[in-house]
Amino acid sequence: MTRPPSPRPGASRTVRVVRLPLGDDDIRPTFRRERAALKRGVWPIAGCDEAGRGPLAGPVVAAAVVLDPQRVPRGLDDSKKLDPQTREKLHAKICASAQVAVAIAPPWRIDRDNILRASLWALARAVACLPVRPQLVFVDGRDRIDAGCDCQAVISGDAILSSIAAASIVAKVTRDRLMTRLGLLYPGYGFEHHKGYSVPEHFEALARLGPTIHHRRSFAPVAAAYGDVVTADLATGEIEEGALPL
Repeated sequence: MTRPPSPRPGASRTVRVVRLPLGDDDIRPTFRRERAALKRGVWPIAGCDEAGRGPLAGPVVAAAVVLDPQRVPRGLDDSKKLDPQTREKLHAKICASAQVAVAIAPPWRIDRDNILRASLWALARAVACLPVRPQLVFVDGRDRIDAGCDCQAVISGDAILSSIAAASIVAKVTRDRLMTRLGLLYPGYGFEHHKGYSVPEHFEALARLGPTIHHRRSFAPVAAAYGDVVTADLATGEIEEGALPL
């Protein structure tokens, strides 16, 4: 597909927050709004979302996805509505047919900057790591990011736009895999089961074993547990900041 010319240097960047109604025809995400922009000559178009704002442990993982208009995978939806097996299958389809980038904000950045700023940083980083430079970015939620182009923040976007739904799946699957790996490196914490979220099993492990360096000190339950010994990290278990290979 022939790409329209890039905006001239110094062209203004616009950011809009869009609240799109959830009508009967919007029960599942569609590619209609991306296609409408494409017809206006806007391309590439990226969707962005993150996973892991709420957990007590582990990174925030952000994904940016540029779907191929001719190869939009069927079954895309908000990752929270999909079972793990379906997410894995869709993840494979997305990575095989779209242009994808993933970035993480590790716990130390979350503690330093706060969870919102760390999440927005990871989203912007994912966009910057795409192999193409988008002319339009749709990001889930109400907060804008510095995408270097026209950016639209779409509330409940992962339930409305296919590109954001795809990003939500990539972010969720990537983070779940990272937490499963941490579960193997830190036996007894149950990371492979609860993925770092606030569940009784996790609270019990914090009380019994103390926090690891992958726990978020700025989150109250972890801060309360930091009076005890912090588990030494394993070199192979370190999660570094920045972009991740898929």
